[in-house]
Amino acid sequence: MSTSQRPPLEGITILDLTHVLAGPYCSMILSDLGAKVIKVEQPGIGDDTRHFPPFRDGHSAYFATINRDKQSIALNLKDEADRAVFERLLAQVDVVMENYRPGVMERLGYGYDTLSERHPHLIYGAVSGFGHTGPDALKPAYDMVVQARGGVMSITGEKNREPVRVGASVGDIVAGMFLGHGLLAALYQREKTGKGQKVDVAMLDSQLAIIEHAIAITGETGMPPEPSGARHPSIAPFETYHTADGLMVIACGNDVLFGKLCNVLGKPKWTTRPEFANNLARCQNVQLLRRRIETVTLGKSRAHWLELLTAEGIPCGPIQNVAEAMQDPQILARNMVKHLPAPDGGKPFVAAGNPIKMSSLDDTQDPGAAPFLDGDRAAILDWLTEQEA
Repeated sequence: MSTSQRPPLEGITILDLTHVLAGPYCSMILSDLGAKVIKVEQPGIGDDTRHFPPFRDGHSAYFATINRDKQSIALNLKDEADRAVFERLLAQVDVVMENYRPGVMERLGYGYDTLSERHPHLIYGAVSGFGHTGPDALKPAYDMVVQARGGVMSITGEKNREPVRVGASVGDIVAGMFLGHGLLAALYQREKTGKGQKVDVAMLDSQLAIIEHAIAITGETGMPPEPSGARHPSIAPFETYHTADGLMVIACGNDVLFGKLCNVLGKPKWTTRPEFANNLARCQNVQLLRRRIETVTLGKSRAHWLELLTAEGIPCGPIQNVAEAMQDPQILARNMVKHLPAPDGGKPFVAAGNPIKMSSLDDTQDPGAAPFLDGDRAAILDWLTEQEA
């Protein structure tokens, strides 16, 4: 990629009071895009994730991979001296982020209404379990709570079995992604108006926003969908299939692809059968279709079928574990596995790269390390002095 341009968020400074995952994930993305992130942590304790395993020599790999390339300063916002530093920072940054329950920042004297009067340019990003409005705004939440309440768990898992949590923390991560979208939109609008604004993202809202097919089905039929395992509830064939030596995924999103699949399987006449004639018919006869497909695919290896399917342009793939995914040539070619310096100078931590590829970003280099708690105080205070000069 060209590196002649400046990273898109170079010159933007974010004061990040968030902890655990949703907020730090958001600020990590913005840091990857060139923003300067100053992480404000509790003195002596720091972000909760500093205490999450796995550990190496007392350092959390979880924390390291979500907080790379950030700076850390420890501030007690109930202490006068630390409040003075915090207020100096507020005057110099573009964005302040927090993920406390509604009302906490107000009690500290740093709620949005107060800050917007003092610093009209400031963009205020808040991410919380239920948002800053509504009857449950003050309730606590974690990822699994919003996955459950937002409908995601009700459609995840195997049919006729108990719902399960999505393996990744989508309650936090999706909210962090939406917060990033909102902050970027607010920064763009500030370029036109000169004024900041509040961005309020709820983890619960974010869960409802990602269950697109489930809302469509429920709104149209009045019947909420149930878990369907690996199968897409509105497209067929679109699920996992057994081969002679393992599972693979086949995803045929239209009749043309289904016709190609039938040819690969040596069953071209399936396209003329009324029960398989179109997507609606295939969905209504999905179990029959699965049995017919697996009668063929069980006869050969997964590699055999994936080669044939790929040659015909049919979306397909192996089911890989995380270790296999991290060695996937396509993932490696896209610089999606990064190595972060360890605090002790030993073996690097491994993290996911930045999935946003831009011509002004050079993502061929590994990111910088996560900060020590309060490890950048001197550098941050020096930077403040320079900005105030």
